[in-house]
Amino acid sequence: MLTEKVHIAVPTAFFEDESLNVQGTISHIRDLYKQGVKSILVSGTTGEQHSLNLQEKMAIINGLELEEELIRNMEIIFGVASIRQKEAEELAEKIRHTKISGIMLGFSPYVIPTQEEALVYTKRIIHLSNKPTILYNNPKRTGFDLSEKSIIHLSKIDLVIGIKDAGNKEKVERIKKGLHRNDFYFYAGGEVDLEEKVLHGYNRLSSIAGNVFPAEISQWFQKLLMQQKVSKQESEKIANIMEQVYQGNAIVNVKKTINRKGIPIGICRSPIGNSST
Repeated sequence: MLTEKVHIAVPTAFFEDESLNVQGTISHIRDLYKQGVKSILVSGTTGEQHSLNLQEKMAIINGLELEEELIRNMEIIFGVASIRQKEAEELAEKIRHTKISGIMLGFSPYVIPTQEEALVYTKRIIHLSNKPTILYNNPKRTGFDLSEKSIIHLSKIDLVIGIKDAGNKEKVERIKKGLHRNDFYFYAGGEVDLEEKVLHGYNRLSSIAGNVFPAEISQWFQKLLMQQKVSKQESEKIANIMEQVYQGNAIVNVKKTINRKGIPIGICRSPIGNSST
């Protein structure tokens, strides 16, 4: 089961020609591990997932499997989603036979399945991966919004441990009323409006800013969960972090900071990172 309250959604490293850099990705994960990070999400929520083809995702998994210390000591969650179900199934089968801790299951972008079609897709991927699963609902990126009825239905599957970005306050409240278990978690996607989301019932974090400020973000989130007072100094520090990460394109900003540390995370795949200057 996935026990960490915070995981960091790590960006994927690319060379200057936009080809995949597996070792650059792993170098960043190693650096986070040295800083005490216990859980990461790979090929997930940084917006790069759907730019990766199936072979590239497989290559990242193969690279991770060689990192015995990381696999043994970290919760490694892998993002599984594809516009084609068959490719997501192949990826899920691959993950089943690894020591990867769990999956974040996203929905096909653009095609907008029905709720029934999405349920069939979800159950098939969970069955094939046989891993603890976080559902990932992201209508802004995919055009598809998993309904509260569907979420409650899927929550009855033991392997489904939670959902990322379930929706607004009212939707979360309706889901909570329909749940028949206490160990179902609500993950906030990134730090924007995090205080408000915690008040609405979100109790776990899929962090973007944690790529560059892991300790500060984790401590802040723990205080929010515990309803502890955040000092003026801490609030100013968090405001500064939010400005550094989220002013403009967050993934571009994060990669620039990581590259400055000497870790070869590289560029983003265009059009992300395009600039007129």
